[in-house]
Amino acid sequence: MSDDVKVKIKQPPVLFSKTQAILTRLEKLLGGPVITYWNGYRGSVCHNDVVAFYEMLESVGKNQKVYLFIKSGGGNGKASIRIINLIRQYTEQLVALVPLECASAATMMAIGANEILMGPMAFLSAVDTSLTHDLSPIDRDNNRVSVSLDELNRIVRLWDSQKSGEDRENAYKHLFSHVHPLVIGAVDRAESLSIMLCEEILSYHMKDQAKIKDIAATLNSKYPSHAYPILIEEARRIGLNVQQLDKEVNDLLLNLNELYSEMGQRATTDFDEIRSHSNEILNILEAPGKQIFYQNDKEWFYRSEERRWVTLNDNSNWHRLEKKNGKTVRTTLHIA
Repeated sequence: MSDDVKVKIKQPPVLFSKTQAILTRLEKLLGGPVITYWNGYRGSVCHNDVVAFYEMLESVGKNQKVYLFIKSGGGNGKASIRIINLIRQYTEQLVALVPLECASAATMMAIGANEILMGPMAFLSAVDTSLTHDLSPIDRDNNRVSVSLDELNRIVRLWDSQKSGEDRENAYKHLFSHVHPLVIGAVDRAESLSIMLCEEILSYHMKDQAKIKDIAATLNSKYPSHAYPILIEEARRIGLNVQQLDKEVNDLLLNLNELYSEMGQRATTDFDEIRSHSNEILNILEAPGKQIFYQNDKEWFYRSEERRWVTLNDNSNWHRLEKKNGKTVRTTLHIA
């Protein structure tokens, strides 16, 4: 224990004053309130974000138009529809600002906007469903791996194309020895859910049901890779209302992303080869006068007999920064 005392635990910086200054400039340029949503390398779209969004929207109030900056690699699609449903109660017109990555469940959030403004490095992605199930296969590090319905379907098609006549066997007979049948059923069900979520999110601002179904089907089944980058011209061909971001606005958003990236930098303190402490900031939301972020605060221990890391002393939590009487006040936001 004496060795641990000598190790200084890394703490990422909180750059509230700098990010607030950029938000002020963005609002002057755009002529409306801006809310930011940023995920770090371990962060993702999740249900707890809905409560954080509620805090932001209550602070901003109801407006005819709201701008939403999104930078995320994705997460839970059901959380995406809850976030869009919430935002829609505070504004008639939502504009998504996308300077960089806006993938998977974040793409679901973006298609809930009346207009998507994309920068030269921006991309959306396919939203086809992959699922990590309790019965999913295990990788070499003893972790459950995600299973995609598209991958399963491609295996079956490839099998069927290689076999013919008397040699033809049911592909699932061999597939079941590697992927549990309940996992395949769960992934199939999840894809139906993903299409339904996209259709519902699009219906917040689109009335043409045929177009809604076409866009949802395209995002879920057209692309051979979940990570396929949908760039601005491709997004327009899909049928989304996409425009180019103004250069000055895009530059400010990139500056904001740099500050968030500094806040969300890796902050892992290694005590030895089997013990470490994690302090990363994962998710950041911000509006004028307020910033909310989720920060890891937990220890990791490697169980060599199980070949996996487990957490200990987990004090991770949401934190809230506000301007009050000219001072920055930090409190804990308790989200169960």
